[in-house]
Amino acid sequence: MRFTKTLAALALATAIIAPAVPAQAGTAGPRWTGAWSAAVQRPSPGGLPGSSNWSQAGFQRQTVRQVVRVTGSGVAVRIKISNLYGTAPLTVSGATVAKAAAGAAVRPTSLRPVTFSLRPHTVVPAGQELVSDPIPLPVKALDRLAVTLYFQGATGPATFHDISSATTYRAPGDHRFDPRGTAFTDTSRSWYFLSGVDVLSPASRGAVVTFGDSVTDGTGSTLDADNRYPDQLAERLVAAGRPLTVLNSGISGNQVLADHPLFGERALGRFQRDVLDKPGVRAVIVMEGINDITYPGPEVTAAQIIAGHRELIRLAHSRGIRIVGGTIMPFKGNPWLYPDGTPEPFAKEQVRDQVNTWIRTSGEYDGVADFERALAAPGDPDRLRPEFNVRDGQQGDGLHPNDAGLNAMAEAIDLNGL
Repeated sequence: MRFTKTLAALALATAIIAPAVPAQAGTAGPRWTGAWSAAVQRPSPGGLPGSSNWSQAGFQRQTVRQVVRVTGSGVAVRIKISNLYGTAPLTVSGATVAKAAAGAAVRPTSLRPVTFSLRPHTVVPAGQELVSDPIPLPVKALDRLAVTLYFQGATGPATFHDISSATTYRAPGDHRFDPRGTAFTDTSRSWYFLSGVDVLSPASRGAVVTFGDSVTDGTGSTLDADNRYPDQLAERLVAAGRPLTVLNSGISGNQVLADHPLFGERALGRFQRDVLDKPGVRAVIVMEGINDITYPGPEVTAAQIIAGHRELIRLAHSRGIRIVGGTIMPFKGNPWLYPDGTPEPFAKEQVRDQVNTWIRTSGEYDGVADFERALAAPGDPDRLRPEFNVRDGQQGDGLHPNDAGLNAMAEAIDLNGL
């Protein structure tokens, strides 16, 4: 009876909220804007050496609680569930959203049931994504939310995001409405099925998508600290009083030109889904190409990478979206690219330099975020600054900046150009 009353109240709130949502373009008043996102990938063992996750096994009679930080304020939220890489329909037996507390715990008074077409459960067809009903939970920019999904039946392999730099929690049985964290004894560092959280906001000026590979994804940033460069960009926007949200569409290992079973669909293939289709998008920051240059296999030229970037520019402009080009990071000294006793890969450096010169000087992008110059070592522009290449007192990999380096990237972005 209590749950029935809760659903009735939610239905009333949905009926009140939904008519207030105008068309997205050229209108005033509340509108849906993306406030958190994860670019999804096909199930795999993971792309880092020694990594493991739950995507291939999937879930059955288990509850999964995922903590995310929204980058915009709103009077309500909604979540997006993705079964894009599923081979069978996905049954979500139930879901809740709440404001996160410590670990897997949530604030009890903030717990809200999630419905889909006013039902507490839903089926997401294979190859598709589904958006929930509006959830009447007011949020502020940088609030942490816990999205909890319960799967009674077997899900099969899970559409997921590999490297989350965040802790995901799992419990046996149905713990959707459990505010405590004690039942959630299993943990992972990936996100599962959850691909977006939107906010209904009367004040938002739109969303900025950060589109790229591992550096955008936040690989190497401090676990559960929200220190990826898009997170720190969101903090800058909040501090500046700029009502823009930030969406992270990075995938570690991603390439501009080629798909990869571990590192996602190529940038040219996923740009529509991971940028253009996000609600409220007004600008995108692109930093892609280092993996095309450095991966083993046929040599990729600067001209080929530039042609790929030009297609991204064309796609963004076709939708009236501003697009900013990010220069490609230094990687000199990376142990995978510079094994002991081998010559330095000058040819690869030359390709990176050629692409970066084009990004800076061609005028084809609407703006430039010069990440290379913000992070390059003085006197050695092919190498990361030493202070950005240290973690816990240990030498880094020369490719993925630490939290301070990711902050320097966020600082290198002209907020007026978004």
